[in-house]
Amino acid sequence: MKKLCFSILFFTICFTGIAQVAPKAGAARTIFAYGGQFTKPFMRYVIALTKKENPRICFLPTASADNAGGIVAWYEVCQDLPMRPFVQKAFVASYTETKTFEENLLSMDAIVVGGGNTLNMLAIWKAQGIDTVLRKAYNNGIVLAGGSAGSLCWFQGGTTDSRPKDLSIVKGLAFIPTSHCPHYHSEPLRRPLYFDNILKGKLSPGYAIDDRAGIVFENEKYIRSVAIDDKSNTYYVSVVDGKIDEKVLPVVEIIK
Repeated sequence: MKKLCFSILFFTICFTGIAQVAPKAGAARTIFAYGGQFTKPFMRYVIALTKKENPRICFLPTASADNAGGIVAWYEVCQDLPMRPFVQKAFVASYTETKTFEENLLSMDAIVVGGGNTLNMLAIWKAQGIDTVLRKAYNNGIVLAGGSAGSLCWFQGGTTDSRPKDLSIVKGLAFIPTSHCPHYHSEPLRRPLYFDNILKGKLSPGYAIDDRAGIVFENEKYIRSVAIDDKSNTYYVSVVDGKIDEKVLPVVEIIK
């Protein structure tokens, strides 16, 4: 019986990757989700979250199909910041890549995910095993960050413009066990649809973020809200007594 149990456990570890994604002892699991695109203030904040001098920070532009313009913009934003910028493309060939996704990403101090098509990004990550690598990075204490598709991916799910015609629901990696809505005030359809989906139980209660605001989560718990200006906010949206309850979360710091 003991041998059978051990065999089952060994099979589970080898073929599901449980051993690979077990949390690293003492490592704080940190996610910084912001509502819009990456900016210099947001990147300065990511640098601070790593608590390291000249940290290695990698940009994942999968959602934009590794768009060259987005990659150039990344290097332009980072060029005078105290960090070492990297890019990990998903559209690659073994002839030109000398390291695996895991070797590259797990050597970083932070990983920043760009915006674009959330649904396509998640499908590519799953096909390439990047989703499992990101879980391992998270458990190892590597700071994860991103906005738009790059924030939505960390949550259970939310609404996305990844399909034709209408906003639709997409399931995320569920590192944060709530729903999420980026672009909360900049795109008029987002807020009422988020309300409706939560009220009908299609999405769990969760966090909404304006484009120029962000939330820090640590060990899956809400820690603080920050913003680039005093007009941007973050919110917790839930159902109380059968009605939508939208709470504005206090911004503790205006970041520059």
